[in-house]
Amino acid sequence: MSRDLILSKVRSSLGREAGQPPPPPPPPLLAIPNVRVETRIEQFCTALEKLNGKTFRAKSKHDARDYAAKLLAGRPAIASNAPFLADCGITTIPGVETGLTDRLALRERCATYPVGITSATFGLAETGTLVMFSSTEEARLVSLLPPLHLAILPRERLLTGLDELFTLVPEPAEKTSGMVFITGPSRTADIEQFLVRGVHGPGEIHVVIV
Repeated sequence: MSRDLILSKVRSSLGREAGQPPPPPPPPLLAIPNVRVETRIEQFCTALEKLNGKTFRAKSKHDARDYAAKLLAGRPAIASNAPFLADCGITTIPGVETGLTDRLALRERCATYPVGITSATFGLAETGTLVMFSSTEEARLVSLLPPLHLAILPRERLLTGLDELFTLVPEPAEKTSGMVFITGPSRTADIEQFLVRGVHGPGEIHVVIV
């Protein structure tokens, strides 16, 4: 069957003629469920913990700082420049370095420090996903290179899922040069179908919801 005949049959089934421009695409079908914040928190934690992520529900910013300090246990960490981390007092924990803007210096710290600490632009409750918009406040290396990623997220940034995200931010490229979705620790089964964690990113992830 020739190419022209195949395309002719496709056009006929769509009720179109040769040379006729296609109709405009339909509007996106986005539906945002009405879900209470407490339910979103529960869904996020359940989804992430199924993927071997760790979650902690902090009652206050001070509570979040205490959790971070105990997790670090004196280990050095590189923290992003997100204002919320400073608000929580994370940058005052001994051994936490922040405020880096030089790319080479940031890369060196991320490659040698065992912990990277960030906030997140949003969290998606349905899948336990962190949404990271790359910026001077949230450099991608901090969440991707150290073997342990600690993210501290205010509860009001928890969205229900992708539909709500793309309703709030329909054109992500206008907001950021890179939008990263992080769902649990890095893992792959490319080699002989054996699951290995920490190959393409942190093998351990902790999310604190404040």
